[in-house]
Amino acid sequence: MLRLEQQRMLRDAGTEAAGGGPLVGPRALTPAIAPDLEALALDPDAALRRRVMLAIGRVGLAEGLPALLPALGDPDEGVRAHAAFALGLIASKDAIEPLQNTLKDPSPQVRGRAIEALGLIGDRAAAPAVADVSTGCGALIAPIEPDDEEYPKTPEIEACRLALFALVRLRDFDALARVAQDAQGQPVSRWWPVAYALQRIADARAAPALLTLSSSTGVYTTAFAIRGLAGVKDRRVLPVATAVAGRADADLRLRVAAVRALGQVGGADVVQPLLKLLIDPKTPRNLALESVTALTATGDPQLFNVMLDLLTDPWPAMRAAAITGAAKLDPEGFLLVISTFDRDKDWSVRASIASVLASLPVERALPGLDELAADDDVRVRGPALEALAKIDAPDLTKRLFDALDAPDFSLRATAARLMGERKPQGGATRLAAAYTRGETDAAYTARMAAIEALAKYGGDEATTTLRKALDDKEWPLRLRAATLLRGLGQTDAVPARPAPLRQPVEFFESNKLLRPVYSPHAFIETRLGTIEIQLNVVDAPLTSQTFMELARAGFFNGQRVHRIVPNFVVQAGDPRGDGEGGPGYTIRDELSPLPYLRGTVGMALDGPETGGSQFFVTLSPQPHLDGKYTVFGRVVNGMDVLDQVSQWDVIERVRIWDGTSMGGSAFAALPLRRDKPPSR
Repeated sequence: MLRLEQQRMLRDAGTEAAGGGPLVGPRALTPAIAPDLEALALDPDAALRRRVMLAIGRVGLAEGLPALLPALGDPDEGVRAHAAFALGLIASKDAIEPLQNTLKDPSPQVRGRAIEALGLIGDRAAAPAVADVSTGCGALIAPIEPDDEEYPKTPEIEACRLALFALVRLRDFDALARVAQDAQGQPVSRWWPVAYALQRIADARAAPALLTLSSSTGVYTTAFAIRGLAGVKDRRVLPVATAVAGRADADLRLRVAAVRALGQVGGADVVQPLLKLLIDPKTPRNLALESVTALTATGDPQLFNVMLDLLTDPWPAMRAAAITGAAKLDPEGFLLVISTFDRDKDWSVRASIASVLASLPVERALPGLDELAADDDVRVRGPALEALAKIDAPDLTKRLFDALDAPDFSLRATAARLMGERKPQGGATRLAAAYTRGETDAAYTARMAAIEALAKYGGDEATTTLRKALDDKEWPLRLRAATLLRGLGQTDAVPARPAPLRQPVEFFESNKLLRPVYSPHAFIETRLGTIEIQLNVVDAPLTSQTFMELARAGFFNGQRVHRIVPNFVVQAGDPRGDGEGGPGYTIRDELSPLPYLRGTVGMALDGPETGGSQFFVTLSPQPHLDGKYTVFGRVVNGMDVLDQVSQWDVIERVRIWDGTSMGGSAFAALPLRRDKPPSR
């Protein structure tokens, strides 16, 4: 089952039904027939049926519907729930009506997963039906405390939680209001999922409820409410956000939300509170950085000198933010000042300068961009090329063609993407050659960009290369090529299956994969302390194995944390440091019903099935990631350390404890939990 799931196949090639001919439905097989997920869906073991439902969903073929739809009537409620979730992963509109019928299921667990699936499919017409079965949620969730993250709760409450999130995905405010608000337009509960949903829907009609929630205790509800009010530009958020931002005893995540709101809503009255934060030496540096961004958003030219003072800050992230701010607040003054500065020693700052120059007139920006386009660090050349495209440099086509021959895959990808946007004459031939050139790359990035750009050209030259990509060595390329070809009218385009395996077939029969004795733990060591992660080898076995292989090989040691979004995620695992790096291969998504709560570890993606080595840890609940990104672990110790991590901090090393040893040290064994997802 795990092998077929990874190969994105419902059965081994050539499998036949007992009566002869290809198997097209959940029909009985003879014992001699090769493995088949549809046949396993009929297994007498309910636990196996539950797991095979998820496998069929992960395969992602509409051909799996004949096995999943009957399972919505399975006698086991867990099978019915998994079948519903799997239908959401496949996202076929043919599943909408059966899922709506499943909303009448007597099990709240099943109803909840059917609701979630309808949200994943995303057809707004399903929203009224979801609201109809969820209007009693107010009484159930009213007593729950704002920051309560216990998971799972009772099935009835879980169904309410999933309804709130699904209605956001369905983009129907009226339906959401029926569940999240009372007759007076006030929130039915101060529990954070209500605040999350009302802010995520981005509708000004939610403002009165969000204003009420902004005075809640705790972190999540208040932060979501403040963010929601700022998103609809409701100025009533300003006194609330000002007070929260200035509270030194408030949680950093809450203060970040408040600072962002001040910058987003803006006005002269937000400048002084933000300046006070910035100059206070006790302000955490991630919050100070957010203050610079918020001050820039005000557009007040009097802040130009403040930005100048930060151009020599020792932290590259602060210098980059100050450069952006200075250029926006006073472009002429910025050019005068920057011309007197020595070349910044950090590549990321130079890359920021390239992006800033793109906002200036071509005659003023071109000299600096010429220099940056030839920077000795290739990570600067990509942003410089993008900036040259934005200012419409006179020799841009030649620059793009030259960049398509660059040794660096990321620079070639940037050139291909820009060519797709501008479509210079002769570009299709160049892009086809760029795809062929990229076949020797370890990374898929340049090839993906080439086929994306070719699809914008269309024509025979594009379709020839796209057809070739249907059998690319990387599965994400095959998937994308099929989608692009169908968009060009070739409705028969499908990716070549099976998807390639990184492991030998024998690995899928090994005890290492099938019978793990312990839940392995990863220990990420930083200057601030150690972050301990429990890896999930049950729900994401292949992702967990890949992470452990990389860690044991020392892949992460010495890498920098390249992305920090306070109150959202900390992201690492990129050997390049610019967000474009990876291990040289991709891994399959292992999507599951596990939610993204605080401390959840997920696999970063650049599109479906593009996981590799980049991972992230959520700093607060992020339901929009649920069912979209692989959950493969959770932080069990060191969240206080993670909260202090800032951009460019170094991962000193990552060690793996396998249940008996870690670098020669013995530890007491923790049993593997198989009965339910990690609890909070």
